[in-house]
Amino acid sequence: MKGTLLVKNVKHLVTCDADDRLLDGVNVFIRDGVIESIGQNEETAADVIDASNMVMYPGLINTHHHLYQTFSRNLPQVQNMELFPWLKTLYEIWKHVDEDVVYYSSLTGMGELLKTGCTTCLDHHYVFPGTVGGGLLDAQFHAADELGMRFHATRGSMDLSVKDGGLPPDSVVQSVDEILKDSEEAVARHHDGSRYSMHQVALAPCSPFSVTGELLRESAVLARKLKVRLHTHLAETKDEEQYTLSRFGMRPLEYMESLGWVGPDVWYAHGIHFTEGELKRLADTGTGVAHCPVSNMKLSSGVALIPQMLKLGVPVGLAVDGSASNDGSNLLEEMRVAYLLHRLSWSQEAPDGYDILKMATRGSARILGREELGRIEVGMAADFFLVNLNRIEMVGAQFDPKSVLCTVGLKGCVDYTVVNGKIVVRDGRLAGVDEEKIVEKANAVVEEYISR
Repeated sequence: MKGTLLVKNVKHLVTCDADDRLLDGVNVFIRDGVIESIGQNEETAADVIDASNMVMYPGLINTHHHLYQTFSRNLPQVQNMELFPWLKTLYEIWKHVDEDVVYYSSLTGMGELLKTGCTTCLDHHYVFPGTVGGGLLDAQFHAADELGMRFHATRGSMDLSVKDGGLPPDSVVQSVDEILKDSEEAVARHHDGSRYSMHQVALAPCSPFSVTGELLRESAVLARKLKVRLHTHLAETKDEEQYTLSRFGMRPLEYMESLGWVGPDVWYAHGIHFTEGELKRLADTGTGVAHCPVSNMKLSSGVALIPQMLKLGVPVGLAVDGSASNDGSNLLEEMRVAYLLHRLSWSQEAPDGYDILKMATRGSARILGREELGRIEVGMAADFFLVNLNRIEMVGAQFDPKSVLCTVGLKGCVDYTVVNGKIVVRDGRLAGVDEEKIVEKANAVVEEYISR
């Protein structure tokens, strides 16, 4: 019985499978982190959840985040800035990150994600001050393991500082050789490419305006040698577009393609300012986009052409982006905002609520290269969350379980989150850690960090 979990009497099971099945009144049996059966048989298990009044959903998958930014949200001095001045201002804070900041901000951000139904998180960490050793990714994986979250880290990087025409200060950039060496070591230390793995690593130079062409080119070569994925920011703002046109004589996507940055192993964060021809190129090459609607709205960056992307077959996942450009780590909120934003912008052409849910599950799994995530089926990883319908916020809202998280939304935490077959959120609380202690310690670290 060890390593088993039974979720019995599930009122509605939203599978997000290829047939978009909605199953009612079923039992789901899990063994060693994998879904073993779905049906009417009631197996004996070490742990049991009675889901008689609950909807079960596949775990949400966050495809782009900056967890360290959790400790610089809601700062008044940047509330009305757009991306470039926003970055320049915040780099003066971020250049002081260390292992404590990264560890506790990761605990905080991942904890919020888990409590709101997210089971897999991809983090894009690219700030490595010269005063800090190579332990920042170690701190992130440690936090993920404590919470029980499935975690993808990226070894981000910057080698183009202000003095060379980039945005970041000198103290947080590194040489190409240093970055490549540390990237290879990070993959060797943490990446597990096997099915159901809890730890993966991708390579992620920050953006076209903070890294050199050499770093982008060499990172692509290294990633393919190591068989890991590639990620960066692209087409987020018109400023970026003007930057690449003036500096390289190319639009952002053309520039990245010239450096080997297209293909099914590549995905971009934001992807707002693509032309229709560029969207077709993304679709033809299988290059993905992480959609970050809340961040895009807060920084006045624009509205991504999501309906066209979906129509053309561009791989699209959902993401919260950094907590300093979102002020939260809640993928449920991201889903509802995405639904409403595109309804406003595209009316009947917009994706419906269930389309957005699939973007945050199946779509996100695809751009991370995780075939075993994003759906509830036999043989898939046991990553899911449960929402009790017997709450006042859900009265009169039970007609379409597939869409309700986007149309009505969920105000508050989910009831259960399960990752790798283990209950990590129970009754809306983190199950394996002391939340109060984390909050107390994290607040103390924030205070000291901001005063540096």
